[in-house]
Amino acid sequence: MIGVDVSSGDRLALGVLAQYRMATTEQMHRVIAPMVRIEQTRRRLARLRAEGLVDRITLPQAGRTRVWFPTSYGVQLTSEWPEMRGHRPSRTVSDPTAVRLKAGHTLTVTETALAFLEDARRRGELCQPLDWMTEVHHPIGSGEAVIPDALLYYRRGPADGDNGSMLRAFVEVDRATMGPERLAAKLTSYERLYRYVPVLPGRRPTIQEPAVEEWRRRYPLFPRVLFVLDGTGPAGIENRIHALRAGTGLLAPSRFLHDVPVLAAPLADLLQHGPSSPVWRPVLDPDQRGPWTGRAYRQT
Repeated sequence: MIGVDVSSGDRLALGVLAQYRMATTEQMHRVIAPMVRIEQTRRRLARLRAEGLVDRITLPQAGRTRVWFPTSYGVQLTSEWPEMRGHRPSRTVSDPTAVRLKAGHTLTVTETALAFLEDARRRGELCQPLDWMTEVHHPIGSGEAVIPDALLYYRRGPADGDNGSMLRAFVEVDRATMGPERLAAKLTSYERLYRYVPVLPGRRPTIQEPAVEEWRRRYPLFPRVLFVLDGTGPAGIENRIHALRAGTGLLAPSRFLHDVPVLAAPLADLLQHGPSSPVWRPVLDPDQRGPWTGRAYRQT
């Protein structure tokens, strides 16, 4: 990478685009360098583009907004970095047509990431740009998988201390492009992931090596499930939250809902008040409100 500083901001910028899939210039600036002038971010992106590591499209609407995404070369390079190992972007992440078609949803996911990042910065808690991982594949058997819009890592408590608790969350961003029933069906997939135990050919569980749910190989606790709702007014938000609640009655008998907080909040509230504010509504009791990090929820 001639002219690219792989030890500092260039590396972070490329890693963010490979992991987030796409972002506008303004979003990239807020993620990687909010304390400097945006011109520096523009120059950094232009340098990465000149090296063939990122590219951009221009959306015809919204003031001809520029949207940045990694090239196949950029994705190949970042896949070799230790901090990116095991996280494989989709095959279409570098295709300009796919980027254009997916821009509405993916840019909303990036904006959701910024809500958590900026809230953590204000609160002095720990959530780094690469603590937001999009589309992480989680098998649930029969060739099916749960692929959340994002997996979030967040440490509650002072960023410079050692006493904070680590939180993890699966984040689903819904822009009202699917019916409430299809949204609620996502709960069934998460419940299947919660109880899915992979069966290895030719091997049976033993006392010494009992069957273990697949998610326990990655997480000490099952991540919280956060539904971020956008693209509709207050009445539509209420309909979707109540559809999620109705969907809990279709789940198989398990401890999923007892052990895993499932929360929903409008994106507008996250952007206005911050995710740590009492804007989240437990799906089992949508009349309550609280912060997603609240100790009132079972999984802390």
